[in-house]
Amino acid sequence: MAKEFHRADRVATAMRRELAQLIQQQVRDPRIGMVNINDIEVSRDLATAKVFVTLVGEEDRSKIDISMATLNKAAGFLRSQLARALSMRSVPRMHFRYDETSLRGQRLSTLIQQAVQSDQQGAASSNDDPGHG
Repeated sequence: MAKEFHRADRVATAMRRELAQLIQQQVRDPRIGMVNINDIEVSRDLATAKVFVTLVGEEDRSKIDISMATLNKAAGFLRSQLARALSMRSVPRMHFRYDETSLRGQRLSTLIQQAVQSDQQGAASSNDDPGHG
């Protein structure tokens, strides 16, 4: 049976598209930098939205915290801009959250790659060892 597509999902999709442009074009604060919107979860009653973002090329936790605080301060402005762009009667209140899943995935991928290389080097050195055979 196909998954039911709720209004909250449609609102989240529209918000994601518009918000990406608004942050890039309207928010001129240098503390924010390049923002990727990974996901938006809109509540069923359309009152609130959690906006999950990553900051491109930023790994310094203090800078990430400053950027997130700045985004959350700009949430009211962004909400008013979204209301105009989406022509909705009521736009959900936004709460920006830093999404660490992509960083965690990159770290895991690096660890797996290192383990595979280590195994390959171990196998190659044991094959080269004349004492074994």
